[in-house]
Amino acid sequence: MTQSDSIAYDVVVIGAGPVGENVADRTRAAGLSTAIVESELVGGECSYWACMPSKALLRPVLARADARRLPGLSQSVRDPLDTAAVLARRDEYTSHWKDDGQVQWVEGIGADLYRGRGRLAGPRTVEVAAPDGTRRVLTARHAVAVCTGSGAALPGLPGLAEVRPWTSREATSAESAPGRLIVVGGGVVAVEMATAWQALGSRVTLLVRGNDGLLARMEPFAGELVAEALTEAGVDIRTGTSVESVKREGGTVVAVTDTGDRVEADEILFATGRVPRTDDIGLDTVGLEPGSWLPVDDSLRVEGHDWLYAVGDVNHRALLTHQGKYQARIAGAAIAARASGVPNLDSGPWGAHAATADHDAVPQVVFTDPEAASVGLTLAEAEQAGHRVRAVDVDLATVAGASLYGDGYKGRARMVVDLEDEIVRGVTFVGPGVGEMIHSATVAVAGQVPLSRLWHAVPSYPTISEVWLRLLESYRDN
Repeated sequence: MTQSDSIAYDVVVIGAGPVGENVADRTRAAGLSTAIVESELVGGECSYWACMPSKALLRPVLARADARRLPGLSQSVRDPLDTAAVLARRDEYTSHWKDDGQVQWVEGIGADLYRGRGRLAGPRTVEVAAPDGTRRVLTARHAVAVCTGSGAALPGLPGLAEVRPWTSREATSAESAPGRLIVVGGGVVAVEMATAWQALGSRVTLLVRGNDGLLARMEPFAGELVAEALTEAGVDIRTGTSVESVKREGGTVVAVTDTGDRVEADEILFATGRVPRTDDIGLDTVGLEPGSWLPVDDSLRVEGHDWLYAVGDVNHRALLTHQGKYQARIAGAAIAARASGVPNLDSGPWGAHAATADHDAVPQVVFTDPEAASVGLTLAEAEQAGHRVRAVDVDLATVAGASLYGDGYKGRARMVVDLEDEIVRGVTFVGPGVGEMIHSATVAVAGQVPLSRLWHAVPSYPTISEVWLRLLESYRDN
């Protein structure tokens, strides 16, 4: 093992997922020399084990569901999906788990890539242990950005390691569909993977610990509509059910629940939350607790450390790729401004150096059938925050564009209106095809557009977006 002299950069980024890449892109665009360190594949979780492969698996499922709602086409799509073809397309979208293209992108922006495990080794210092055992020390003149993301949380069940459970990584990269699959959890990963693998030939049992149903962080009707559709598709959903023990008997996974039920499957997926990947990055060398989430201010700077930034999942603000990339743009701008000596950052709400959307305008799409999409606050969250609000609900099936989209369309829309300011605090859409509608709601929420002005945003006829007119009419008439 050798150690070279330290190499100085303006900025050192630990983690080359989409968040780290975007921090590096912004700091390089500002003229700051930047090093980026990655221990796995450049492109990170989203590119290889999350967003891209999961949506590649789900797209044929949703396209077939839409086709089955259309006379003249429905009879042509009655056969099962070609699972091998779906998996092959998934492999294309992960670049067969090779990162050559992403490496070229990093090189193209002028950042230096270091392969290996990056660990803090004191203030402004990162030690990189390369795969060949050599070590390099990188120092940062202005900032170190921790962008190491999160990993799947597994419960502390005895013998779990011997069962070789799936996490989201195995669920999105599996080479074949298991005959039987247990999914533990009721959140986004759980319902999306239940949707995908049931359609690809698995018999899925969904075990949900709480009694709040599916997608508990969205409006209640979102989980209800998704649960109804999953049940119709053949998924066995059991709420209020905890897994007490798991084991393998031969090739069979046996899960025993708190009610004494014995559930058997070929594989078991735990989709039970996330933990920060901060346990082995040297946090203790700068007075922080290994394995902890990193609290930050709105410029993404770690509290009590004027040179350290935590961007993306590690700060626990909004564990979504698009929010992490948004934070990266904010953090990059803040790092550049501070490096250039700007005396006062634009750090007020919605300022150039403040990740305000993390508080008030986080959009998300769940790619189930029906899709569920939301932005901003739910009714319950708005009331808990002390806002005086009213919810306006519309049956999406009453909108002409929805009925044209497919026969038997089922869906619902909710707009949460602040009665003091007459602005939109939150919007939820549930129904086929609504994922592409959520950005209009995001603009309304993030822009704090008054309802009086939204009256003049005329939706095209006949589109599903005409639900905006129905929502505004319902608010006015009631």
